[in-house]
Amino acid sequence: MMVALLGATTLVLVAVAPWVLSAAAGGKNLKSPQKVEVDIIDDNFILRWNRSDESVGNVTFSFDYQKPGMDNWIKLSGCQNITSTKCNFSSLKLNVYEEIKLRIRAEKENTSSWYEVDSFTPFRKAQIGPPEVHLEAEDKAIVIHISPPGTKDSVMWALDGLSFTYSLVIWKNSSGVEERIENIYSRHKIYKLSPETTYCLKVKAALLTSWKIGVYSPVHCIKTTVENELPPPENIEVSVQNQNYVLKWDYTYANMTFQVQWLHAFLKRNPGNHLYKWKQIPDCENVKTTQCVFPQNVFQKGIYLLRVQASDGNNTSFWSEEIKFDTEIQAFLLPPVFNIRSLSDSFHIYIGAPKQSGNTPVIQDYPLIYEIIFWENTSNAERKIIEKKTDVTVPNLKPLTVYCVKARAHTMDEKLNKSSVFSDVVCEKTKPGNTSKIWLIVGICIALFALPFVIYAAKVFLRCINYVFFPSLKPSSNIDEYFSEQPLKNLLLSTSEEQIEKCFIIENISTIATVEETNQTDEDHKKYSSQTSQDSGNYSNEDESESKTSEELQQDFV
Repeated sequence: MMVALLGATTLVLVAVAPWVLSAAAGGKNLKSPQKVEVDIIDDNFILRWNRSDESVGNVTFSFDYQKPGMDNWIKLSGCQNITSTKCNFSSLKLNVYEEIKLRIRAEKENTSSWYEVDSFTPFRKAQIGPPEVHLEAEDKAIVIHISPPGTKDSVMWALDGLSFTYSLVIWKNSSGVEERIENIYSRHKIYKLSPETTYCLKVKAALLTSWKIGVYSPVHCIKTTVENELPPPENIEVSVQNQNYVLKWDYTYANMTFQVQWLHAFLKRNPGNHLYKWKQIPDCENVKTTQCVFPQNVFQKGIYLLRVQASDGNNTSFWSEEIKFDTEIQAFLLPPVFNIRSLSDSFHIYIGAPKQSGNTPVIQDYPLIYEIIFWENTSNAERKIIEKKTDVTVPNLKPLTVYCVKARAHTMDEKLNKSSVFSDVVCEKTKPGNTSKIWLIVGICIALFALPFVIYAAKVFLRCINYVFFPSLKPSSNIDEYFSEQPLKNLLLSTSEEQIEKCFIIENISTIATVEETNQTDEDHKKYSSQTSQDSGNYSNEDESESKTSEELQQDFV
């Protein structure tokens, strides 16, 4: 009994084995899909692939995905049990800047092995789709309103919506000649067209920062209107005069009034209608001339758009062509302020920020280069130095020479192409050189060495002067001792005839005695006085009474 049961079981297993093997063989022969492609346009995520075996029918396909840091695979919503070779998984909420992995397999009674797709980052894989375009017509212009690619709540371009740039191709419908216009705003106006003419165009977007260029939009066509009675103003220009902006334009007719409006240029990058964001410029409303003047402080630093409209009271023209107005480009560049430190053979020039009225420094955010011109005060031969630094050395100058300097500033950016007027001329004298210092030291040493000789010579000279022109009136000590009791009388008398003084010889000083002659009481005393005159060499005589006294004295000596 037991043997029979085992034999039956064996027969059953043998009978079943061919079916199992057949099923296993069918599963093994089911191949994985090939050539899987991921197409991402804006926020649309599309998967495409090829079947491995077209002869096998009723095969479905399923995808799984895996995010960074995950070990498990997750079923990809929208791409499960797909009978076609295409699926859309745009509904999946992904971080478009994170890498993602996908895998696919074929399914029938059994499944194929998984086919893994190379990992990718959605943003890098994404392509820019066509933008939406809306047109408005004028008599000689077309206004283009461009909406950025993607949906309003786009995830893919959420951070780049304002970074799109646009380009277009336009042509007359009756002609195949195309004109390309690059780098336009989301609202752009094409001017100088023909009235009552049909024009066609197409637009594409680009993200230059990400090196992405989109595809063209569908072709849009529109017909311009009948020509308006009043043309718009033309040739608008902005200049700077005395720290004021001067706006000028041309117009065909006289006796017109004009108004000028401005708009922040960055608003043009934002999609939508900015018609009511234009603002009136002060002092430029209802002006009768083809220019208006307004102060620089009306605009802060930035880029603006300006437009002008004409009116005769009954009719109004379309707005003029919008011009870009950059305050940095149009800014009045003030001359630099500098100080000079003089050396023997060079100048050190220190350049500072220019100053406005009220001695307030002007802050300039763009780089400058400086042109410095200098010359000798006695010559017109100028030399020039171009420097980027604010600390400049002017070499090869002559010592003790007056040089004059002036400077002006230029913008380094060639697009700005601005230059200030020259500063006031500053003149400075260089200091003595080394040779001059050596000679100065030598001269001081010679002067100090010669000073004693000069003092001695001056004393001798003064002594001679005093001896000749201011002689001493005091007699020698010997004579003064002898005549000490007799009054002296000035012998240098101015007389009409020469006076002769008689002299005597004193042989023995010890025998000298004082002689006095006394007259009567009622007569005057007369004294003998004798003195040698060193200046004239002449002798002077006293009166007869003095001569007599002298003779008596001589006899006593004998």
